[in-house]
Amino acid sequence: MSISSMAYERTSSGSYNPYLISSFMRDVLLGTQTYSRINIPANATWAQNGVIIAGGNGYGNATNQLKEPFGLFVDNDQTVVIADYGNYRIMQWKNGDTTNGEIVAGGKGQGNGLHQLNCSTDVLIDKETDSLIICDRWNRRVVRWFRRSGTTQGEILIDNIQCYGVAMDEQRYLYVSDDEIHEVRRYQFGEKNGTLVAGGNGQGDGLNQLNVPAYLFLDRQQNVYVSDYNNNRVMKWNKGATEGIVVAGGQGEGNDLTQLSRPNGLFVDTLGTLYVADSRNHRVMRWTQGDKKQITVIVGGNGQGAGANQFNGPCGLSFDRQGNLYVADYGNTRVQRFFIE
Repeated sequence: MSISSMAYERTSSGSYNPYLISSFMRDVLLGTQTYSRINIPANATWAQNGVIIAGGNGYGNATNQLKEPFGLFVDNDQTVVIADYGNYRIMQWKNGDTTNGEIVAGGKGQGNGLHQLNCSTDVLIDKETDSLIICDRWNRRVVRWFRRSGTTQGEILIDNIQCYGVAMDEQRYLYVSDDEIHEVRRYQFGEKNGTLVAGGNGQGDGLNQLNVPAYLFLDRQQNVYVSDYNNNRVMKWNKGATEGIVVAGGQGEGNDLTQLSRPNGLFVDTLGTLYVADSRNHRVMRWTQGDKKQITVIVGGNGQGAGANQFNGPCGLSFDRQGNLYVADYGNTRVQRFFIE
């Protein structure tokens, strides 16, 4: 093995079946670590009506459209890159340009050529190499596309993996979830086999198991948060641990505050507060950690729909440096931004 799906999964054929100057500069270079450096007040609230910043113009492959957006990544300048699953491409939307996005990887039809993608589920920006790292799901590979002008194809970093989510830590290790064998592995660039960091004990609901690991988040201590999709919970695996800790959900599938239904994208702020895209409940949840755990619906939760205060299967989730929330609204083929208040 070398270096993933939701309620609306596809088959491989395409049919239907997330220290001062030195650390600051490293954050800017990596891009991926801006996540864990975002300070969000514990009592923060967000506008309940989202603003469409990408897509929202129906189901299609024009540059002003999306088709089943999955994972997304928000850069320091609020540029958003989106895994446009159903269009076999990665789209980039610059802040303020709500008219058209730009194809930055794939977009050459469904296929396994180096110039093609086949249902990408997640993407991140590696600022150190100015490249995109992409989960090319049904091609069973993780690929890198450089962002420089004129790039027409990617390169394979890891293959023979049914990847769903990808993340990077400060040491530039890649973490990839494989929902076929229910595990998460860490890879150095150039490494093909990786090191097991979560799961790997078969499909199940034990604390040492996962059941369709989806999106990932890394904190500064290299602890791994995993949206354990079919177990309806989020797990935290401390560095070097042989089993995880349930940090959200795990109370069976449902729509009570203590429950999740097919969790997808996730994010952890500097206070350790966890944010989860609760896809089948069409809402985004906040779970504070510690002795006095508080659980809140921060946006959505108004039923499945296409209104500005609704979702239809929220998938990817992230924040910008100001604390504004971005959600890939899968079924509504759009990405919405919810301003922090």
